[in-house]
Amino acid sequence: MTDNHIDQPESRVPARVIGTPSSNGPILSGDNRREAGAAFLADEDVHEVKGVPGVVYQDPASARRAERLVALLFTITFLAGAAFIAAYVAFQVGTIDKTAVSNYALGGTLSVALLSLASGITLWVRRIMPKYYLVQERHPMASDSATREYVKETFLEGANESGFVKHKLLRRTLLLAAAPLGLAPLVLLKDLGPLPGTSLRHTVWGAPTKDGKPRRLVVEGTGQPIRAADFNSPGGILSVVPEGYEEDLNALAKATLILLKFRPEEIKSGTNLNWTHDGIVAYSKICTHVGCPAALYEQTTHHILCPCHQSTFDAADGAKVIFGPAARPLPQLPIGIDGEGYLVAKSDFNVPVGPSFWERGDAEAEAREKKA
Repeated sequence: MTDNHIDQPESRVPARVIGTPSSNGPILSGDNRREAGAAFLADEDVHEVKGVPGVVYQDPASARRAERLVALLFTITFLAGAAFIAAYVAFQVGTIDKTAVSNYALGGTLSVALLSLASGITLWVRRIMPKYYLVQERHPMASDSATREYVKETFLEGANESGFVKHKLLRRTLLLAAAPLGLAPLVLLKDLGPLPGTSLRHTVWGAPTKDGKPRRLVVEGTGQPIRAADFNSPGGILSVVPEGYEEDLNALAKATLILLKFRPEEIKSGTNLNWTHDGIVAYSKICTHVGCPAALYEQTTHHILCPCHQSTFDAADGAKVIFGPAARPLPQLPIGIDGEGYLVAKSDFNVPVGPSFWERGDAEAEAREKKA
């Protein structure tokens, strides 16, 4: 018989894992293997062998202490899981600060729940279940009836030895711990609805303020209103949001703008001059491809670039698409100034902002409403 063994370089030989037999030892079988297994386990930190070769049971007193510790961890899992569901209901989103608090609460409680559950199961296996010395036996793939019966008996024996049936406290606290974790996905289904309907067709730019005045454009991050006279450097760009909605993430997802300043001779026919003021143009920041923020600007070419899929828009020509997968220009917002010289929105966008599938969804929803 040909020897198919291939010597490996010493550097590629994996290190021996602590607690496993040496790979240089003889291959044993039958009674010799069982005796070797019992001898190997005798070196471990164990207390009792109950007449089963290769199987060592934990000390009963140590197992009882471990049971109480595991039960405590499962109880912590239950409390943390319940706290996760409570945090999801209590901490609503809508502003940056509220979203941060919600993320901290959900992440913290879920982390504690999963960590304590994993720790409890690990302690259960290591401190309560018996230890085995196992040697892989190679046999034909097709098992005979006797082997299948043996596997069945072994499975039932293992189920009993695991303590799931014997230790009622473990079983009950494990089921208690799993209950809120099983309900968590059902609670999270709330985020799948309701359907947006026709809400994507409109933004808050068309809604006047409480005193009935046009809504001002303010700088994103600082909330400072913008005087047209102060924004007087050609080539300048600002990220702009609607006044009064600086922290409303739902509104900002549709209403965020990029504000650009041009020289009069730089503006092309695609730009609606009636919607500009002194060379200042406002475009939606939401890319019309898949909704990424299109905020990279090349001053010399007047190109707006979306970093997600490289859609490129000509800002001087009505933000027309000149490259990339976007199918339509960035919508232009009609702007002007109020009595104090601040930039304001004259009206909402005349076309829907964002990806084309938003517009199609709005059109379908509107058609359904009219039909109803």
